[in-house]
Amino acid sequence: MSTNQTKTNYPALYTLITVFFFWGFIGASNGVFIPFCKAKFGLDQFQSQLIDFAFYGAYYMGALLLFIFSTLVKKDILNSWGFKKGIINGLLISTLGAILMIFAVKSGDYYLILGALFIVALGFSLQQTSAQPFAASLGEPHTASNRLNLAGGVNSFGTTIGPIVVSLALFGVASGINIEEFAQRPESLDMMEILYIFVGALFLISAGLFFFSKKLPSGKIESVFEPAKKAMNTLIAITVILIAIFGYIFSRYEDPEFITRFIENKEKDFLGLGLTIATLLVIVFGLLFANSAAQKKPEGWGAMRYPQLVLGMLGIFTYVGVEVTIQSNLGELLGTPEFGELTGSAIAPFISMYWGSLMIGRWAGAITVFNPSNSMKKVLLIVVPYIAFGVVLLANYVSGQDITPLYAYAAIVLIQIVGFFMGQDHPAKTLMIFGLLGMTAMLIGLFTTGNVAIYAFMSGGLFCSIMWPSIFSLAIVGIGKYTSQGSALLVMMILGGGIIPPLQGKISDIIGIHSSYFIPVLCFAYIAFYGWYVVKVLKKQGIAEEVEIGGAH
Repeated sequence: MSTNQTKTNYPALYTLITVFFFWGFIGASNGVFIPFCKAKFGLDQFQSQLIDFAFYGAYYMGALLLFIFSTLVKKDILNSWGFKKGIINGLLISTLGAILMIFAVKSGDYYLILGALFIVALGFSLQQTSAQPFAASLGEPHTASNRLNLAGGVNSFGTTIGPIVVSLALFGVASGINIEEFAQRPESLDMMEILYIFVGALFLISAGLFFFSKKLPSGKIESVFEPAKKAMNTLIAITVILIAIFGYIFSRYEDPEFITRFIENKEKDFLGLGLTIATLLVIVFGLLFANSAAQKKPEGWGAMRYPQLVLGMLGIFTYVGVEVTIQSNLGELLGTPEFGELTGSAIAPFISMYWGSLMIGRWAGAITVFNPSNSMKKVLLIVVPYIAFGVVLLANYVSGQDITPLYAYAAIVLIQIVGFFMGQDHPAKTLMIFGLLGMTAMLIGLFTTGNVAIYAFMSGGLFCSIMWPSIFSLAIVGIGKYTSQGSALLVMMILGGGIIPPLQGKISDIIGIHSSYFIPVLCFAYIAFYGWYVVKVLKKQGIAEEVEIGGAH
């Protein structure tokens, strides 16, 4: 379909956003599943973060394989299928992953569980790569970000109830259950088996809904495909190096001497830390090298010749990484004496509120979909976040959780609202402001304990809420015919969710879980830097005024 339509296809949009719910539901559920698996399988914090490594690494591998095959056959494979078919294929792959998860849970093998989660997320990768441009193509180009925010709001609803549902599935309604004792029960994984039977059925029903929906167009867009062999070769080289490093890291866990020294005796594994940091450096310097080489000789590099895109790839990598690592390590943090020694279902409300914080921001960002007047928009920017906050509280209350500790969080929501008004709907300015707010919140969390620190860390979700559409829109400004390719490269950088959490997990094994939260500080600092620096980059290209177009939220 062409992108020049002038009226939003709402029936198609509402069908499409159902898949956004799944991504949020499963992704956020990992925050509860990680501490359970740590206790169930006797893992260290790094090993427990391999759940995120498998989940978000699959996004990277899925997008990379599409990029490689498209480059080799010299056509955009996904666009030739049509985005509708891409989503159906992705849902079927996720269904297969859910079936494998049922068998993995039944066998009680942690690595089989990781493999099944990888397959589920591989399907998500195809769905997300299809759904982002599909949503953008269902109406006027200048309202595309609003449709993505509406879809993001549904995604965030999934992230809000995901931890609660999985907590109920694993632990029942009892609050404060001892996770160590519960994990050792033979039947402790039985409910996950039932949950994934239900999830797999939903994947299959959704695939059928898309397949038989006559209101949903095929979703093809007019585009010119530009092969980028040098970019492809660089990404393959980065991937091979990452596989080699992580392969060696994983092999060490098969060595009885390593387990005795570093797991049982809790020696500090500095080599493991160095190797994990190396994976981060490979990605950062690999991408910066690509952009440097592309600017000297653009041929064969495609979209990577544009610094706003490559720096934006690092921005997406950092944003997804910080969004995931805050909550993935939160369960371990809340289990320490300084944070109340909370375990099991007792941590679910806090993880739910963290993901609910993203929903609060995204619901606010979706306001412009409904074309309110300027004065009404200002009122809604204040009211809607608190409606979303109420939904999060209600979801936790209905699940039988004590929501009293969450009431004071209303004051933190006000800070985000002020940030929205300060950003004035400008993506770069809003990104810089929210990056600085996120950095400040993480510093407060680092140097305090108890509820103040918990609120500070949870507020990271508020400040992450606007980052995906802001970074995405800034990264593809001015790249012209390479927009489709650039979008695929950006989706690939969801890999950050598979690299940064294990890095923080390895650091926490050495210096402690609380001190390891300096990692989110650095992540927010880079995002704030990108919001400031990208304007300078675009001014050099004579297109800085384009960052004023569209909402930042």
